[in-house]
Amino acid sequence: MSEEFAQEKQRASQWFRQLRDEIVAAFEALEDSQTTGPLADQPAGRFEVTETKRASADGSDAGGGLMSVMRGGRVFEKVGVNISTVYGELGERAQNAMAARKGIPGMKEDPRFWASGISLVAHMQNPHTPAVHMNTRMFWTPHAWWFGGGSDLNPCIEYDEDTAHFHGVQKEFCDKHDTAFYPRLKAWADEYFFVPHRGRARGVGGIFLDDHNSGDWEADFAFIQDVGRAFLPAFLPVTEKRRDTVWNEADKDQQLQHRGLYAEYNLVYDRGTKFGLETGHDANAVLMSLPPMAKWV
Repeated sequence: MSEEFAQEKQRASQWFRQLRDEIVAAFEALEDSQTTGPLADQPAGRFEVTETKRASADGSDAGGGLMSVMRGGRVFEKVGVNISTVYGELGERAQNAMAARKGIPGMKEDPRFWASGISLVAHMQNPHTPAVHMNTRMFWTPHAWWFGGGSDLNPCIEYDEDTAHFHGVQKEFCDKHDTAFYPRLKAWADEYFFVPHRGRARGVGGIFLDDHNSGDWEADFAFIQDVGRAFLPAFLPVTEKRRDTVWNEADKDQQLQHRGLYAEYNLVYDRGTKFGLETGHDANAVLMSLPPMAKWV
């Protein structure tokens, strides 16, 4: 790998690891604090951590990461918080699956790449607590670099005040950098997380960005850090508010059907899923986003 951008790559990779550690700690603390409600008598959930490795076609090291998954907790039915830093050369199919910057001049002649990021998906025990997704990433080639990511809320039973809180925190963190960011990135999320074959949104939205490069790496890195920092204050209060709500069989059925919609989106449309599989990353880590149970009727 070229030493170009070496310091920036290292800082970005370290930040994603730090964010991962903060979220994992917060989620395990949430499990510990669930002392009332429907599943309070169950053992508190803990993350199982697995190292993932990726190899190039010739067998050489091509990076990897950490897959952290909690299953069967008091609050979380399944949640994954993955980080990875991968590198190598992009084949034609992988280039076509890239989330941004398709057809970069010079890519075919010099197809090296480096990518690092964090990806999180949480599916909850209580149907009244919303599922959630968040990811942030940095992508580098010798010809271009950019940031991407976002966060969106996916309730099966919607509460307007929860949606307002989640979006309000996203706006607050975006506004620190540019007041034009939030409305543009909210509209982008509404478009990106739409499920065409169902004619509806995956959830109640959030923010989404890709191909973010203002030419000022420091400013862009600071912004993508705040996209990550916004996640816990946006999500935790909503979960804490709903986690003791009593649910019934009809609520659970509604949740399982909504998870079917989530699975359809991630398998058919999600760019990150396609890119991860095309670049040979660990399939279990790439498909960590899928719910533990879903239902189609």
